[in-house]
Amino acid sequence: MATDFEDRLLPVEVIEATDFDAFVTETLSRVSRDDDSSKIDQKVVRQCINMASSFLLTDTTMNPGRGVATWFSGFSNLVDLIMVLDKRDELEIETLSAASRACSECWIAAGSWAGLIECRGRVEELAKKLKDILDHNKRTYRGSF
Repeated sequence: MATDFEDRLLPVEVIEATDFDAFVTETLSRVSRDDDSSKIDQKVVRQCINMASSFLLTDTTMNPGRGVATWFSGFSNLVDLIMVLDKRDELEIETLSAASRACSECWIAAGSWAGLIECRGRVEELAKKLKDILDHNKRTYRGSF
């Protein structure tokens, strides 16, 4: 006989796994549809970037088979967008700083949870891309700290 508590629980099948790649794609496409400008709203980009470490944990926990792939694809797409913004001379220092911080947070999370250590290599790959657009001293971006 089920208890009151058990009756209120949602069946596991009802709870969908998170997907950082789908979230990033949907969020950025919605913003571009809502705005006729060709300029990318970097505030929205930063909000997506700021969620990378949370999605690392939820994607990999809720979907052990594909979670690493969905998280990495979403984060990688954001870093690729940063590269495009840099090439267009539109990259805001706050966006680059948010991406750097997200790499640090994901590095720490990947080392703190069992089974996520493989993600450190992926974080390192993305961080290297970001580092490549820094000034020659590798500490500033276009003269800014």
